Amino acid sequence: MSAQANVQLVKNLFAAMDSGDLEAVQALTADDIEWVVPGEWALAGNHRGHAGLVDFFQMAANTVETAIAQPLEFIAQGNRVLAVGYSTGKIKATNQTFEDDFVFALTVSDGKVTHIREYIDTLALARASGMAASHPS
Repeated sequence: MSAQANVQLVKNLFAAMDSGDLEAVQALTADDIEWVVPGEWALAGNHRGHAGLVDFFQMAANTVETAIAQPLEFIAQGNRVLAVGYSTGKIKATNQTFEDDFVFALTVSDGKVTHIREYIDTLALARASGMAASHPS
């Protein structure tokens, strides 16, 4: 696929996620998708396969309310697409809000997203989750 086709695939994925259409998310991702969320908060970890995505989205629905500001910026080279954006949200358990500038690095192969790694403000999310920030001694 061309870089522009990959960007369109990623745009379709973000639209499906935004609308909560998990079937469309699964249709746009490989069966062995890996989604990596860094940090030390409820959604952090490696989420693998469609079953892992279902668990991840269910956990997210129970944990956080979030809104991604539009438009996102998409940068593509070969089979890699970066989605650059800004989101705001609230951790449900603490009722604390957060702001997050993010980059999602996505890999596309054979017309499906195969890998997603989030680069997010893990400190803002941990703080909103009620986790104390650790400071170096």
